[in-house]
Amino acid sequence: MTVTTRIFAGFVLAASVAVLGGALLSQYWGGLAPCELCLLQRWPWAVAITIALIVLLAGDRAPRRWVAGVVAFVFAISAGLALYHVGVERHWVPGPSACTASGAGHAQTVEEMKALILKAAPVQCDQVAWSLFGVSMAGWNLFASLVMLACCIAAARRRAPAPQPSLRRAL
Repeated sequence: MTVTTRIFAGFVLAASVAVLGGALLSQYWGGLAPCELCLLQRWPWAVAITIALIVLLAGDRAPRRWVAGVVAFVFAISAGLALYHVGVERHWVPGPSACTASGAGHAQTVEEMKALILKAAPVQCDQVAWSLFGVSMAGWNLFASLVMLACCIAAARRRAPAPQPSLRRAL
């Protein structure tokens, strides 16, 4: 089967809508509040959806290799963000001070304590709120991003099929 630019863009669109839709469903239907890093990880998927929609509207005018390369870059960023979040959850790397339970900030007065409480994020980035088979949502996002990155690299490396001779030429 020949993978055209439109077919590839449709695949990227469907996969990206599924992943971003799953995150939004878990938030609005499942009641799972996202942290700052969770919200940041949604942006590459939204960018991929936008690129796929533009390519679908443009048709096959855009070269598949170019589109796959651009989307591969987007998914590489997505994988990097997800890996960072997994590292924060596993306490391999320090997370942003605004959304991690660092224990930093020692209040000397009641006013200082109140300021620390009001400044703290409601959802901590280093706390796993939900997991499936021991893998957090950030871990699943890392997996999905790496799968999409591999698909983009495969699409970029795949050569366009040679044109088939027409029946009229063969005769």
